[in-house]
Amino acid sequence: MGSEKFDAYLISMFCFHARVDDVESQCERVENENIEDWGAFTDNGILAARILNNKFDFIIDGTPVKSGGIGGVSTLPEYRNQGAVRDIFRKFLPEAYRSGEVISALYPFNQAFYRKQGYEVVNYQSNYELKPALLAGYKFDGTVKRWNPGEAVEEYVQIYNEFVESYNLSVLRDAKSMMEQMKVDKLYKERKFSYIFSLDGKNIAYIIFSDIQHDPAAILRVEESAWVSRDGFHAILAFLGRFEADYGNIQLPLPYGIDLLRIISTPGAYDIQKTCRYDYMLRVINAKKLLETIRKPSDCDFVMKVKDDIIPENNCMLRVAADSVSIEGGSGIPDITVSVCALAQMAVGCINLDEAILRPDVLINAKEDMLRKVFVEKKIFVVERF
Repeated sequence: MGSEKFDAYLISMFCFHARVDDVESQCERVENENIEDWGAFTDNGILAARILNNKFDFIIDGTPVKSGGIGGVSTLPEYRNQGAVRDIFRKFLPEAYRSGEVISALYPFNQAFYRKQGYEVVNYQSNYELKPALLAGYKFDGTVKRWNPGEAVEEYVQIYNEFVESYNLSVLRDAKSMMEQMKVDKLYKERKFSYIFSLDGKNIAYIIFSDIQHDPAAILRVEESAWVSRDGFHAILAFLGRFEADYGNIQLPLPYGIDLLRIISTPGAYDIQKTCRYDYMLRVINAKKLLETIRKPSDCDFVMKVKDDIIPENNCMLRVAADSVSIEGGSGIPDITVSVCALAQMAVGCINLDEAILRPDVLINAKEDMLRKVFVEKKIFVVERF
């Protein structure tokens, strides 16, 4: 109901420390929003907690799959530690399966809590901090053009969509969603800038960055970058190297699977600081569909037992072949047994089999060589927030 949706909005405003001059002015907008909104009520009908399930199509091994992005998780303080959010997830997750979702993702406030709901940590990004001078050896002789508010973004969309096709957990964009990443209301107050790079008449890369005030020198924080060739990646590095007089440091995030320290050419590589991002978690909603989607060798053939305490349809034995996945009857010994937590990491490629078998919820009984060919590390690119 509309009034309940506004009550849920107020819970999030309270819990996320939002400062809004006139919340009532948002009432009509909130009540007309078409977002899947779940709530938990007290015995006397008071809305105590809510979560939002944003709809996405995440790319898995080149194929978009129906997915959910959990956001707005919030509980009024007087009802915390009483299991309200847990109760929502126990109702929501089986329904997500029935609605056709394959995976679900979120940015956790507490990893241990979400593991109990079947989510697991995915390393999706590495952040690098370095001096602009360390990139002085990179040169770019092509064209660099700044985007201005009001201009079209289709060239950025084209680069982005070509870039993300080979990255798991990315989302294809249109002009509207690209604008959401690039938009700026007051350019010289917010100081958020976008540039596109072209060589021989072809667009090869772009970068979006913000200017962060900091003493004794400002920081250039890259919000997002994408490239379609080695020349495009080098164009970004060369461009960042031009800012020696402007910024003390550059903060450069790169997708999981691209390690700057292994490929950079600079005498000062030891001065680059690297940190990894683990503030993203993934859950398998439909194990059979996920295993159907992932890339497998032509001779693939193994039996996997999946354990899921919340979605009963996932608690099953599956025969996985190159072009099919079927439910296996009987009580035979599977080649591998995994929890849904482990399967999430293994299927998207944030860990390989050698790492997976170090987990207590992964047991290999047979066909280790085959499994090693299926569960390999893959590139991951996550930008969307929800």
